[in-house]
Amino acid sequence: MTNYYYSEHPDVEHQERRWNFDLLGNEFYFVTDNGVFSKRTVDFGSRTLLDALEATGMFENLQGTVLDVGCGYGPIGLALAKRYPQLTVEMVDVNHLALDLAKENATLNEINNVDIFASDVYTQVDKKDYQAIVSNPPIRAGKKIVHQILEGAFDHLQAGGTLTVVIQKKQGAPSAKKKMEEVFGNCQMIARNKGYQILQSQKES
Repeated sequence: MTNYYYSEHPDVEHQERRWNFDLLGNEFYFVTDNGVFSKRTVDFGSRTLLDALEATGMFENLQGTVLDVGCGYGPIGLALAKRYPQLTVEMVDVNHLALDLAKENATLNEINNVDIFASDVYTQVDKKDYQAIVSNPPIRAGKKIVHQILEGAFDHLQAGGTLTVVIQKKQGAPSAKKKMEEVFGNCQMIARNKGYQILQSQKES
């Protein structure tokens, strides 16, 4: 049985949940189900990542396309798309159930500036000029997958583009920071909250 949230087709008994949540000043109506990450509420890590991105102001004047890797049912990508309507937000996940929910949630919240599609990390991602990549990586999928997300981001960012991720200190943040420094030549912790670290690297021009 494959019933992990990072499985392609989680084998679960469906139990849809519907609830509201405020993100970046907008109220969202979410539909979730068994077989996705954090099905009862928007997890603290995703909220910490979104708050950190808003605090930097980095998306205020950004024009172009942002990629959310491991989007799940959509809280990060949809929150960014609604808060910054000038952006196009592409959202990918390996979990087809999560993707169906993300598409439904985009419709429910009248968000049109998104493109949601299946991809195992970057296998189906063609663009090489994203202005930003964001991720709350699937820690339980293992260090190898997490580091594939970190390493692969470099080739899909334009010069000056950023990779921003959230990882708990006890779940591999020091290792992730080291990997990002190796790949990008830089990495800074732009925020932290209750053990969660927001790490950011920039692809130098």
